[in-house]
Amino acid sequence: MAEHPVTENPVTEHPVTEHPMTEDPLAEHPTTPATDTTDIRLVVLDMAGTTVADGGLVERAFAAAAAELGVETGSAEHAEHLAYVRATMGESKISVFRHLFGDEDRARRANTAFEKAYGELVDGGLIAPVPGAREAIEELAGSGRTVVLTTGFARVTQDAILDALGWRDLVPLTLCPADAGGRGRPYPDMVLEAFVRTKAAEDVRQIAVAGDTSYDVLSGVRAGAGVVAGVRTGAHGDAEFTAAGATHVLDSVAALPALLDGDR
Repeated sequence: MAEHPVTENPVTEHPVTEHPMTEDPLAEHPTTPATDTTDIRLVVLDMAGTTVADGGLVERAFAAAAAELGVETGSAEHAEHLAYVRATMGESKISVFRHLFGDEDRARRANTAFEKAYGELVDGGLIAPVPGAREAIEELAGSGRTVVLTTGFARVTQDAILDALGWRDLVPLTLCPADAGGRGRPYPDMVLEAFVRTKAAEDVRQIAVAGDTSYDVLSGVRAGAGVVAGVRTGAHGDAEFTAAGATHVLDSVAALPALLDGDR
């Protein structure tokens, strides 16, 4: 046995240090097959945190919702709820409140308070486009691709954001969870609804999905999209995107046109 010491284990020829976390952030996720990015015909983009910079308005509006249900700011319960809100950024807000407050009546009260508070903050001029987002959307459309904007907010809040930014006519279709049967992210419903309604693509692999949360990424993966990109302008980061199955990670949605044109 001495002729075969355990130190000769061939596994040691491939130490994990050969695969540093600093590898090219645009490289395909190892479990996801490479896609011809130039064949993308439909682009489904998240709004808050991806194309719209809201400066943390979600958390401010949540405080109003929590207060409506008697949860005091600074309490242990508030901190626990806020941690859940942060972890589930991108999910339909009514779904978040159902989890936090249990029964349907309390969840709807919280959601109504949230949407009202967020709408007032939007009306106060506290949102703006992510730098380069509008230009990226226009470039994508100019290249013959169809762009759809999606959100986890209710329609009334989505419309308030579109009006505040002057984006009503920017894209041919905008979707909220209610437009796709009521299920928001991480379900694939809004992505697939965009696919069915626009008829822009022949195959789900011709869809690109981009968002700032792991739930955006997961919804794209579940829909079978060929490109699923996490963007570093919002709630989550590289680790969450990779764990959710992102094919790419971008600094901003502004980099998406170059990716899809094969320039990166």
